[in-house]
Amino acid sequence: MIQKPTGLMRYAKVFSIVLLILAGCKGGNKGELTGVPHRDKWYQADPYGMVYIPAGSFTMGPSDQDIAYTLTSQGKTVTVPAFYMDNTEITNNEYRQFVYWVRDSLAHRLLGGEHLVDEGEYGEHINWRAKIKWDDEQNVETLAELFLPETERFYRRKEIDTRKLNFEYYWIDLVSAAQKANREQGLKDRSVFIKKDVINVYPDTLSWMADYVYSYHEPLTQMYFWHPAYDDYPVVGVTWKQARAFCIWRTQLLNSYLAESDDAFVQYFRLPSEAEWEYAARGGLELSPYPWGGPYIRNSRGCFLGNFKPMRGNYMDDGGVYTVKATSYWPNDYGLYCMAGNVAEWTSNAYDESAYSFTHDVSTNYEYEAKETDSPALKRKVIRGGSWKDVGWYLQTSTRSYEYQDTAKCYVGFRCVMSFLGRDKSDY
Repeated sequence: MIQKPTGLMRYAKVFSIVLLILAGCKGGNKGELTGVPHRDKWYQADPYGMVYIPAGSFTMGPSDQDIAYTLTSQGKTVTVPAFYMDNTEITNNEYRQFVYWVRDSLAHRLLGGEHLVDEGEYGEHINWRAKIKWDDEQNVETLAELFLPETERFYRRKEIDTRKLNFEYYWIDLVSAAQKANREQGLKDRSVFIKKDVINVYPDTLSWMADYVYSYHEPLTQMYFWHPAYDDYPVVGVTWKQARAFCIWRTQLLNSYLAESDDAFVQYFRLPSEAEWEYAARGGLELSPYPWGGPYIRNSRGCFLGNFKPMRGNYMDDGGVYTVKATSYWPNDYGLYCMAGNVAEWTSNAYDESAYSFTHDVSTNYEYEAKETDSPALKRKVIRGGSWKDVGWYLQTSTRSYEYQDTAKCYVGFRCVMSFLGRDKSDY
């Protein structure tokens, strides 16, 4: 016997049909490929202190006669994706934030208690909201090991022992992980590609005297890094490894903040590749020998356009004996200051005389992670831009030079870059 639908059954059927219709109106994929729903919209804000460098192609290499006959570069068309770059060299005060962070992290761990947060299986991490009371009687004895012992103090000045400012940092060796021979190992244990290093972060303030033995540079050694008068001057005396550590710290500083806000991470800060540096230095001016164009190193009024060693050594003729403020002189067309002169700048690339011959023409790059046991030739890193102590030839956008990754010089600094997420700003 067939049962006739009751009024309640009719209502239940109608209600089910309405639910199905509503479900379809709420974005069901109807069996189609629609992607994962409810993804957050993304817009990349300009990182503080950085300028946007649009993607493009340029002729990388000499824009003038190779008067030194170095034969280390050749004309080559190179394409560079979009990225951000610091508009100035990293200054003493910016680098000091890194030094103080390392100092404070050591203090927090010594104090313990409310200064640390236990995350169970993830261990303890620093509670940065806890205030360090350096002069508190209960803390003085605990924090004493961070300061110079009394036998090493000058006129009993209580100062931080900078030899203890060691920073432990990590990075992933993606170059090794991408090699075919290592792919299988990566499937078994990815930790083999996580690299660790510990480095002292304090700049080598003695580099002013070590680089110039028969010169009176004691005032710069004593004051250059820490005195407020030099806050806006470029940091020097920083090795290539210290510069890389700074980039990694800066990345974690920003991404930790973004994680607290449940925002997506950004690309990491890093040292620029040689190609990125030259492309940015040219400021969109094809084949220009200098960041301001060319071919002259003076403007129409006869004033020098950068901080270097003019003529036969009249250092003051360009406005500065040594370094000058990081925003000195006129920026190039991308808004970058002192891409020529002031201090030479570390890049991420290893130095090889023939690198232009074997590197790719898209995102040109050559890196080598030198070991302590490697020969000095393998520890060379490319520096660009020339410095306050260099003659004009080193200020050219295409001039290549190098220093060793474990040496600190009073004429070498750095600036950071960050790859742009996407094709171009117009995508947003």
